[in-house]
Amino acid sequence: MRKALTLTVAVTVLPLAGCMVGPKYKTPAAITAPSFKETPPASFAEQDGWKPGQPSDTKLKGDWWTLFQDPQLNELEAKVDSANQTLKAAEANFRSARAQIGYARSNEAPTIGVEPSISAVRESENQPYFNNTVANNGEGNFVLPVDLNYEIDLWGRVRRGVTSAREQAQASDADLESARLSLHAELALDYFGLRLADAQEKLLDDTVTAYQSAVELTQDRFEGGAAPQSDVAQAKTQLDQARVQRTDIEVRRTQYEHAIAVLIGKPPAELTLPPLPLDQASQVMPDIPGVMPSALLERRPDIAADERRVASANEQIGIAQAAFYPTLSLSGVAGFQGTSALNWFNWPSRFWAVGPALSQTVFDAGRRRATKNITVAQYDATVANYRQTALTAFQQVEDSLAALRILENEAQQQHEATASAEQSLDLFQTRYEGGVDTYLQVVTWQTAALNNQRNDLDILERRLDASVLLVKALGGGWDTTKIPTL
Repeated sequence: MRKALTLTVAVTVLPLAGCMVGPKYKTPAAITAPSFKETPPASFAEQDGWKPGQPSDTKLKGDWWTLFQDPQLNELEAKVDSANQTLKAAEANFRSARAQIGYARSNEAPTIGVEPSISAVRESENQPYFNNTVANNGEGNFVLPVDLNYEIDLWGRVRRGVTSAREQAQASDADLESARLSLHAELALDYFGLRLADAQEKLLDDTVTAYQSAVELTQDRFEGGAAPQSDVAQAKTQLDQARVQRTDIEVRRTQYEHAIAVLIGKPPAELTLPPLPLDQASQVMPDIPGVMPSALLERRPDIAADERRVASANEQIGIAQAAFYPTLSLSGVAGFQGTSALNWFNWPSRFWAVGPALSQTVFDAGRRRATKNITVAQYDATVANYRQTALTAFQQVEDSLAALRILENEAQQQHEATASAEQSLDLFQTRYEGGVDTYLQVVTWQTAALNNQRNDLDILERRLDASVLLVKALGGGWDTTKIPTL
């Protein structure tokens, strides 16, 4: 009989165990374009469309910051992965999501438990309807039961739960990579801000020295009767203003240095970076190899994370759909029960019970339908988020391409403006020393020259920032093949 029952259950269950209800996942189409609207700057090597460069060693690698050929930046970036606390938190979240897969997989196997108990029981002789002939002074009750419960996954609820957990873990891994990319990019931006602050300080130090010489010149001319006292006052005013600007740069520099310290996991007091001004003539502006728009979806970890969440949300619809169907479970208990420790484990003390159970919710006032509607709505929301993330990615690439192209032209125009301002300053200084012009002309062109020189540095910083942001927008050399299969 037992063998016949087991065989009957097996024959009935096995064909159903492969069934899965709910929609089959298909990656939703993202909004994309056949090509980028913005063209890269003329300095980029590839001009006939923006495509991956050849040979393959020009492609973006994981250590994308080496494109800038700055040893100090490389040294700082290498410390982010091992010391940044935000990254450690993201890595812990990934480990938690990966452990959730094991939790979901546990539902694929039976649950087995034991609950041994030892007690003594004496029945009251005065209880209603009690046969006094069986009365005694008490007896022991020694029980060692082993319980087994197993839900047979007829409709794929358990399997979909495992798949959903796996896809959430993959999304968490992509979140980790997205956090890593953002932190490395932030460090590069702060580092270039620090270096440009050093360059601004050097420029203003040189300016203060030049203005100090101008003050001495006007003082000599005043004492010699060749210039009015107003010239001395104007020269001193220019000198004081330059000193104020020089001091103001220190605030910006210290903030960048503190931000870098936190990014590499150190308190600001433990990090001091010596001044290292950027040299406009020697600073490398990297040629960043590009991608086709269709490949961008595979290069961005944030897009990959959202796509994996869409897949997980699809599994939740199947789980909600399975609630409309009956649940088949197998339960059993076996063990030993005796009246004392002496006969507890005797063969006659054995007991067992086993059998399947089928349950079906007949009426729930629309709870299951509402649950399914919730999961469908959540799926639609994740699809919209996925497409919006893709659109934002295209915007960021287009913004960075436009910024690099426009700033390259602006930098050339600014170089010419700076050269003209410096030439005008030299001319009016010579005219002033010859008594042809007033010192007001010198002051005017000192201001113009300094502003143009500082604009040169500002544009250089913006070009470097745009390069970093373009690398970040391209995924920093990451692609979806690096998502673990789990």
